[in-house]
Amino acid sequence: MSRHVISAVLLWVVLTAVGEATVFLDWFPTVGSHEAEDFDEIFLILVAMGTPVFAFVIAVIAYAVLNFRSKGPEETGATFLGVGTGPRVWVGITSALALLVMIYPGMTGLAALSKERTGNGWGEYDAELVVHATGYQWFWQFEYPESGVKVQGAGNELVLPVDTVIRFDVDAADVIHSFWIPAFRLKIDALPGRTTFMTVKPTELGSYNEDAAYRIQCAELCGLDHSGMLFPVKVVSQDEFKEWVNSQTAAAKGQ
Repeated sequence: MSRHVISAVLLWVVLTAVGEATVFLDWFPTVGSHEAEDFDEIFLILVAMGTPVFAFVIAVIAYAVLNFRSKGPEETGATFLGVGTGPRVWVGITSALALLVMIYPGMTGLAALSKERTGNGWGEYDAELVVHATGYQWFWQFEYPESGVKVQGAGNELVLPVDTVIRFDVDAADVIHSFWIPAFRLKIDALPGRTTFMTVKPTELGSYNEDAAYRIQCAELCGLDHSGMLFPVKVVSQDEFKEWVNSQTAAAKGQ
């Protein structure tokens, strides 16, 4: 085996080790929901699978640039046909990885999510609380249908109970928006004339005042004030949530 192959392999091993080490770093935003835990795990699995392939490409390119770059007049190099044992092994390994990703975490992940769905044929989830979210240029409005509470505008926040399955029914009044909560790792488009939904189970108490990941953020360019189209989120205990709903209901009746 030539020294060039050995050197390139060693470079690949080093880059792979560095890349795989990032899997163990705590560099994600706040994990605030059951779904966030699942999606972070899936992302780390994909990083672990993809790192050796990416590192191999970088190692080969970097080694070739450093050791085989032209030092004289430009000329046509030798023809490389891409045949032989090396290319066949490369195609075989990458094809196997692609197939593995489609099965795990692809199909297995979808199967796990489908277990939480009801049997109504529409793919909806059992929800303990429903929140109707509507996007406008450029603000959000939220309604709790069971209690009739509505919140919107500056100084308000979306209050959610912890350890509760919540379904967001999302739509838009004017243009396409996107409903995204970073701490929950979930996002769904808000479309005029069509209601979309997503379901989440918050697992950690938190608020926007303490952590910017607890916010609703529009993630679809929707006009001049798109960047400012955010709304604070506060996750509280179930008892505190009931007290908040009662206070909001009493305030509405007193108006």
